[in-house]
Parts: sequence; C-alpha cells; structure tokens
Amino acid sequence: MRSKDIKPVKKVHLTNFHIAGFGYWEGCEAFDQLKIGTKLELVREEDNAFDPYAVAIYYNDYKLGFIPRAHNHDISKYLDMGLHDIYEVRITRLTPDVQPEQQVEVIVNILNQK
Repeated sequence: MRSKDIKPVKKVHLTNFHIAGFGYWEGCEAFDQLKIGTKLELVREEDNAFDPYAVAIYYNDYKLGFIPRAHNHDISKYLDMGLHDIYEVRITRLTPDVQPEQQVEVIVNILNQK
C-alpha cells in the first residue's frame, strides 16, 4: 500500500481534565507505569450509585478513577449507544508531587470515523 493511500486519522479535541478519584482507586498502584501519551480506556458504569453518568477510566486492568461529573454527561450517552471507538483518551500531564486528584491529566479526542 502506498503512503498516499493511507488516510490520516483526524482528531477533534473534546475535553481535558484531571482524573477524578485517582487516589481512591488503583491509580497509585499504576502510577509508575503511566507515561505522557499513554492510551487509556473508558468504561461506562451505568449502575454507579453516586453518578448516573459515571464513566470510569482504565489503564490495562487498573481502574484509575473517573471522568469528572462536569465532563461525563455527553460522553456517557455516546458510550451507552455503543460508540466506544470514537474516543481516544491519552495522558497529557503527570505531576507526582501534587495531591492525587491533580496528578494525572488526560485529553479526550473524537476520532474521525471515515
């Protein structure tokens, strides 16, 4: 396949935030494995008793925490529709010397599906 036949993936910035609950879940266990650019996974938690729009963030089998409530409403709706592959979630900042809730910042992009 020639390089001109490969279409570049287009990304559109949706949001960025610090991972909520990072210090309460398995974030501290996984911290040394995380790097800027690490790809993360979103998992919808429809039965979450504290937030009906809860979306957990995972690195491999580690639950790092959640998308903050101010950012999860629309994302949860698309995940409910089965549109998991439209999002790309990556780490943009690691700050080990601050309180856990501010240690990991991520970016969420929407990927062009064409």
